[in-house]
Amino acid sequence: MPDAVPVVMVPGLACSPRLYAAQIPALWQAVGPVMVANHTTASTLNGIAAAILAHAPARFHLVGLSMGGYISFEVLRQAPERVVKLALLDTTSRADLPEQTERRRKLIALAEEGRLTAINDALWPLLVHESRQGDAALRSTLDAMMVETGAQAFVRQQQAIISRPDARPFLPSVRAQTIVIVGDSDKITPPALNEEIAAGIAGARLETVRECGHLSTLEQPDAVTKLLVDWLRH
Repeated sequence: MPDAVPVVMVPGLACSPRLYAAQIPALWQAVGPVMVANHTTASTLNGIAAAILAHAPARFHLVGLSMGGYISFEVLRQAPERVVKLALLDTTSRADLPEQTERRRKLIALAEEGRLTAINDALWPLLVHESRQGDAALRSTLDAMMVETGAQAFVRQQQAIISRPDARPFLPSVRAQTIVIVGDSDKITPPALNEEIAAGIAGARLETVRECGHLSTLEQPDAVTKLLVDWLRH
């Protein structure tokens, strides 16, 4: 596929390329080369997006889940002409509420103490569908991603999230063809927040994944992969 448009995938908070393990081979085969962005090096969305753009292809499709969605908005602010198609998964265009920031600061304190497992213990009930609460393999993947991220990068990511702007006023300016995908039981960024994004971007398509929480690419990989492949191929 010499003329294929590459895909840049941005993970979420405390997530590594494992977040997209099920999607990468299918996208590579059906769409084009796939790059998972490094979102661990800066403590602002502006800095993270600039670093991603410095290493990204000239034009690309952009996929972001949760924090990856916040970063995607900043990528679009900095270089809208470089993004061909956009996929936003389980995310929000709103800024942090005070109570959300307070919870993040408590998690930052745990990270600074090196208590990474305690962070996932606190987040786990919110991250996945109730039917997956006892899924040891899924929890193991989450723990592995947290270790791969590391405490210092986790703190930087949380600082970037806390300081993120309200992106709702920006949504009407998005020109990239957009799909918004959300788990029907997402507790962290509920369907209503994803519906808000889809309503704010002209022509955006909204897809809800059934029996799914916040980590849609891991919880319902086949459904999400099909949606992404179909969207990016056509």
